[in-house]
Amino acid sequence: MVTGASLPRRPLGRLELVSPSESLAPGAVSSIARAVRERRVSATAVVTASIERLEHAEVLNVTAEKTYDEALREARRIDDDGSGQGALLGVPTLIKDLEDLAGHPTRKGSVALRDAPPAQANGVVPGRLIRAGAVVVGKSTLPEFAIEGYTANLLTGVTRNPWNLDYSPGGSSGGSAAALAAGLVGVATATDGGGSVRIPAALCGLVGLKPTNGVVGRWPAPDWIDYSTDGPLATSCDDLRLLVDVMCGPVGGDPTSPPVALASQWPRHEGRPVQLFAAERTSPLGPLSRPVTTLFHEAVGAFADRFDAPVKWLDAESFFTDGDPDLDWFTVTSAEHVAALGRYWVREHMDEFHVATQEFLVTGLNVTIDEYLAARRRRYLYVRSLDELLSHDGLLLTPTVASEGWLADGRMNADSDVHGLAPEVYSTAMQNVTGNPALSVPFGYLPSGLPFGLQITAEHYHDYRLLDIAEVMEAAYPWARTADGYEGLETVLDLV
Repeated sequence: MVTGASLPRRPLGRLELVSPSESLAPGAVSSIARAVRERRVSATAVVTASIERLEHAEVLNVTAEKTYDEALREARRIDDDGSGQGALLGVPTLIKDLEDLAGHPTRKGSVALRDAPPAQANGVVPGRLIRAGAVVVGKSTLPEFAIEGYTANLLTGVTRNPWNLDYSPGGSSGGSAAALAAGLVGVATATDGGGSVRIPAALCGLVGLKPTNGVVGRWPAPDWIDYSTDGPLATSCDDLRLLVDVMCGPVGGDPTSPPVALASQWPRHEGRPVQLFAAERTSPLGPLSRPVTTLFHEAVGAFADRFDAPVKWLDAESFFTDGDPDLDWFTVTSAEHVAALGRYWVREHMDEFHVATQEFLVTGLNVTIDEYLAARRRRYLYVRSLDELLSHDGLLLTPTVASEGWLADGRMNADSDVHGLAPEVYSTAMQNVTGNPALSVPFGYLPSGLPFGLQITAEHYHDYRLLDIAEVMEAAYPWARTADGYEGLETVLDLV
């Protein structure tokens, strides 16, 4: 497999962050929606192609529920109407089975919720996508209650990575990421409470954004109250920007939601970063493996060269002196999840949960109120530290995943009997604790054949700036938009 060093490089020239998107090929989503709007292809043809691909790629196991009949009816309605103008018109879409889809149960990957009643209304993001013309072909798989970094549960089984079927696509938005990387759908929703957009983005060769907390309005309150947010996954920066435009915006009930859409607050950024910070880790969780270290340093060097900015390397111990956000993340999220599900309900159904879920929720059951409030209070110290670091146009570069990947069933290797990931494989929880926007961009491949992701963290509300930066990186170091052996869904347009 190639590494970041062998990726094609373009001359630096004069940096203008607005220009790269003009030279990049349009994304699958925008290409399909434009063709449907212009009636160059029928929505029915596109949806049918998506359904056929989903059925042909069943080995990946990306669907928790199939809604094919409804999707075909909606596609025919779009074709018969002929006047639709939505940004996602006719684009086949999967909704993560953590989010509500009206008329369908939200089982959250849990046997304990196998008889969940149909949702009465669409969740915030599914509703926005559908209003923009997206056609839902099903719900995507996830680990139980979205608490793990691999996608396997007792209800729907094991989801596999199209880059290497032995490996996991990550989690918790693993079904969505695998479907996108295999070109099965155009859009697949994702959420991020501890890395659940960025981890599968990295392991599946996608670009993924965890927005500033609150930028995508949240209702009802997430299980992890302040840490979780919806965020987009895409095969290209063109599609990522389009999805951000559709998803962002306030919602009544979210106290952290800005009163106006983010794009109107922050126009596209015109300048290069003044200072780059790079760290192999932001918490003292041990050294990276040699392949991850090598690719990360190559990626940092390429990034610094492309943006002509100095790099200051930081040690994990230098970030936070009054606690560890990665460890506090476990304290807060496990306690809040028990509270969201109900302490009595958790104990009543404990035997039905996946072993990883049991361990997580048992932790939450044992968190004391003093421990929980102390972790919540330390969050202010973490936010202040990162604010001071990134103020004045700074960016932080880290690996998105501090591991070479893990097997599809959650084991680190075939000799292990432990199904659950240790804290040291993660590198994404800090941004959920602090609320900063963070983006994963592909850069090269690991020995396992899985892609490597570079994580870029910016100041609060600099989400669109991250999109500009990602476009520059895609233009300079383009990545494969689908896994080897698969083709993007937009290729259906070549047949008409």
